[in-house]
Amino acid sequence: MSTEWFVLVESNTTGSGRLFCACARRLGLRPVVFAREPGRYPYVATDGIDSRVVDTRSADVVLDECAQLGGRVAGVTSSSEYSMVTASEAARSLGLPHPDPEAVRRCRDKSIQRERLRDAGLPGPLFAAARTPGEAVAAAARIGLPVVVKPVAGSGSIGTRLCRRSDEVGTAASDVLDADPVELALPPQYAVMVEEHLGGAEYSVETIDEHVVGVTRKHLAPEPYFVEIGHDFPASLNFAEFADISDTAVSALRALGLGWGPAHVEIRYPAGFPRIVEVNPRLAGGMIPQMVQEACGIDMIFHVVAEAAGRAEARMIPGVIEVVLTREPGQDVVLRHSFQDRLGHVLAAGEDGSVAARAADDGLLALDARIAPASFVTEGALG
Repeated sequence: MSTEWFVLVESNTTGSGRLFCACARRLGLRPVVFAREPGRYPYVATDGIDSRVVDTRSADVVLDECAQLGGRVAGVTSSSEYSMVTASEAARSLGLPHPDPEAVRRCRDKSIQRERLRDAGLPGPLFAAARTPGEAVAAAARIGLPVVVKPVAGSGSIGTRLCRRSDEVGTAASDVLDADPVELALPPQYAVMVEEHLGGAEYSVETIDEHVVGVTRKHLAPEPYFVEIGHDFPASLNFAEFADISDTAVSALRALGLGWGPAHVEIRYPAGFPRIVEVNPRLAGGMIPQMVQEACGIDMIFHVVAEAAGRAEARMIPGVIEVVLTREPGQDVVLRHSFQDRLGHVLAAGEDGSVAARAADDGLLALDARIAPASFVTEGALG
């Protein structure tokens, strides 16, 4: 039997990258990490994961390396936001499941993302992209202090700061635009975003495709920074609040064309009115996927890996935690009017019985059992 590879383009240095590989192995796939410096990811050596030194900035180079693996490539994805475009382009070229690379690219550039959300009439802050510290100061004057200054293509609150004075705006912009990208731990930045400061509690909506898995309440370190220091899942919200925040997140995904795969939508909720902080085309960080699994039994990382590998659609439905088939292809199916008639099962969990039941029903509908009449069957064939 030839090897079926699951290609992970770069990785997280903590947490989910390692779990992506573990989930690939659970699916019977052989994970391999493509990275410019595989040694940056200690779990690769510790867990005996295959790796290749690859210029992951180029989808063409990733494709060439895939061709050298031998065997079949079952899926290509990334657990790193910075490599999602490359991974999706490579997967598209190989005819594998993937998000729209252009949608991911739009989302990665916060200026383009903001414009797209604004044009769709979705609520967010006043904003401007600034290519120089002087432009940032001028933008802050138009928007009105205080403002938030952050990289145009950042992640993890790196280089993000609340500024209450014009000189702070200029300094914050300079710190991003003039920094060594390696020291900043971000790609080179052509601009910074200058945005209206949104008040209210901060939440994030965790999604797969357009399905809302749940809402997380975020706890932030003291200003002027926005470091996340804690999370509550599920967030303590009433039905109307949950629906309001969730509907806003799904509308944002549709406006950006992110209808496939995971997303992490950050929202502020001042005075009962949701406003979009930003949309990230990836799973949440901060151990949130593990919190989701502990709270409601949904393994988001496994769902994402299974989706990228094109495995059992039922497993990708939020709430479904196990799909088991008890019959093999080619096996005779004989109707006995007992428990022996079962072909398998779908197990689901949710915040209440109705949610779990709906997930189980959706999982069953996603299965496609094809039973062909046999030329000779005793005891009555199920056809």
